[in-house]
Amino acid sequence: MDFIPTRILDENLEAYLEPGIRLAANEGGTSSSKTISIIQGIITIAETTDKPLTISVVSETLPHLKRGAIRDFKFLMGEDYDDSRYNKSDHIYQFPHATLEFFSADDSTKLRGGRRDILFINEANNVSRDAYRELDMRTRSFTFLDWNPVSEFWAHEDGLAKNTNSTRYIHSTYQDALAVLPQSVIDNIESYKDRDPNWWNIYGLGLLGKIEGLVYPAFKVIKELPAKFGQVIFGLDFGYSNDPTALTKHIIDGDNLYSQELIYETGLTNQDLARKFKEVGVEKGYDEIIADSAEPKSIQELCNEGYNVKPSIKGADSVEFGHQLVRQYNQHWTEDSTHCIKEQRNFRYIADKDGKLTSKTTHFFSHGMDSRRYPIVVASHSPEQLADMAGQNEKKKEADPDGSMVGIGSKQF
Repeated sequence: MDFIPTRILDENLEAYLEPGIRLAANEGGTSSSKTISIIQGIITIAETTDKPLTISVVSETLPHLKRGAIRDFKFLMGEDYDDSRYNKSDHIYQFPHATLEFFSADDSTKLRGGRRDILFINEANNVSRDAYRELDMRTRSFTFLDWNPVSEFWAHEDGLAKNTNSTRYIHSTYQDALAVLPQSVIDNIESYKDRDPNWWNIYGLGLLGKIEGLVYPAFKVIKELPAKFGQVIFGLDFGYSNDPTALTKHIIDGDNLYSQELIYETGLTNQDLARKFKEVGVEKGYDEIIADSAEPKSIQELCNEGYNVKPSIKGADSVEFGHQLVRQYNQHWTEDSTHCIKEQRNFRYIADKDGKLTSKTTHFFSHGMDSRRYPIVVASHSPEQLADMAGQNEKKKEADPDGSMVGIGSKQF
């Protein structure tokens, strides 16, 4: 293993070795090396122990673990990773003297199961207080926690987010990981300093934020899409370098909206995207995909590949009206939709300098949300209504080519 350690790794290992310290609480911004550092520390402990240890790494769902902590663990192990030591069914890796297990906080049998020596709860703000207590009381030696300070939760309420006789509080920001972060990531983080002050406060500076003005405040996490299909439609938001391309599948059944994240990835060309469509089961010439109308060339290239991709309908006030339409449904995301779940928990209206909420939304968490909004607008209207809306938009463009009258008059799509 070739670790590039940060201050965060050193402080977590120091807390683990310090007599009397029982818990390391890691609070900080995005890309600050919190999770990576804790997993590096766990690997170091597991490889150097000369006595049997059981170590548990826990997150809210198994898909979240697979895309996060498990993937990070395998990457950090590098050439030392031995696939024969990993039980893929139980998600257990066996070191010479340590057993490392990964499981989700929604597995009640694991919460009330066997004891462990070391516990790591990843993104603890998405795990319930009861789950934390069940796990921590069955942990003999030490607990690591990490989270982004999106808003207050049980760690703050229970006094864990500060230094005490038994707790070590470790704060971090992307500045602590400058030696390991690509310059493009640093530039992207810093670009939000003036554009979205609350995002910058939470994810840039790692300070406690307030999630006020959530665009979609209520949703449920489900295991999978329902077997009884209603209306099925797909949504696509284009991205490339800093922004991911997001493809989502939606089932509308009465007042219920069931959604699943299928693609959420940067660096995809349209040819790559067409191949991904096939991999995730999008059927050529049949499945209807509503995409961002600002990318007509991309839409045409995907149509040339045989896919039924159509542009979304846009116009004055269309975004906010789309939000209203989505809010009319009981919203659900499948548990493997990890990026979209995080987006919905953070997608909010941005406040102005006086603290008053505007109609502008935070861009960083908009990609999966947009890929859901586009098809819901289309699905909520008849072809005749959509054609009429599109015609009205064309007339508006002719009458107001410079866009100076946008926002005046009736809502358009």
